[in-house]
Parts: sequence; structure tokens; C-alpha cells
Amino acid sequence: MPVKRTSRTADKLHLEHFVPYRLSVLTNIVSMSIAEAYEREFGLSIPQWRVIAVLARYPDLSAIEVAERTAMDKVAVSRAVQGLLAAGRLVRAYDAGDRRRTRLRLSSAGQSVYTRVAPLALSYEKKLLDALSATDRRALDRLVGRLIERAKRLAAS
Repeated sequence: MPVKRTSRTADKLHLEHFVPYRLSVLTNIVSMSIAEAYEREFGLSIPQWRVIAVLARYPDLSAIEVAERTAMDKVAVSRAVQGLLAAGRLVRAYDAGDRRRTRLRLSSAGQSVYTRVAPLALSYEKKLLDALSATDRRALDRLVGRLIERAKRLAAS
């Protein structure tokens, strides 16, 4: 339940009611819970799974474009990409129009990992969202979308 702000509490940050903190905690709990299965069964880190998931949906992106789509740090994406390339889960090709630019896509091994991990991720999501009614799930989806768009605008300004 949100704390009513008064002049006495307006200048104090109460983390348990601070939305960015709460979203971060939720993200960390969910990511770590799922990551245990990814690491144990597939030897994947969270950033590596995110790269695989993005490239499964949007093949032929550059590492910078992957970073933009995931809002991940470019260094974390670069490390994930290097590990996936070394493991044979990604292939890199040079862009035909600009030889300085590379395009990434899943190799057959990467596609195989995606095909096996995606159902686990979807199952976890279902179990998590089972705590909400269908109406609440639709509202959450709509509200999270609005917050993402607003956060992007705030970051750009």
C-alpha cells in the first residue's frame, strides 16, 4: 500500500514504496530464479539468454542493436556475444553494405538452445502470472508498456 506523502516524508526515500526499486527487486528475483535453470541445464548466463531470445525474434541484428532492444549495457552484451560465439551458438557475418558492421544470428546450436529454453521461460512466466486475474494481467501488460515508453522518453530528455 503506497505511503501518503507529507512534507515530512517528501524528502525521504522509502525503498519499499519506490517503484524503480520494487521493479528492480522483482526483475532480479525472476531473473535469478530462471537463471539457475539456464545455467544448470544449458550453461547460459542471463545476458547470454537475453541475446539468444532477442536474436531468435529479430535475427541479423548488430550487438549494438541487441543492447538497444534489451536495454542492457553494451559491455554485457559484448561479453555475452563473445561467449555465445565461442560456444558455437551464434554466427557473425559482415553487413553487405558496411563491412565495419557485423550481423548476428543464431547458429543451429543456438536455435536448439532457444527451442529448449523458451518453453521453460514461458512456463515460469505462466506460474508467476497465475497470481493475477486475467483482468490484472491485461492491466499489468498495458501499464508496463506505458512505463517503458515513459522511461524511454525520460532517458532521451
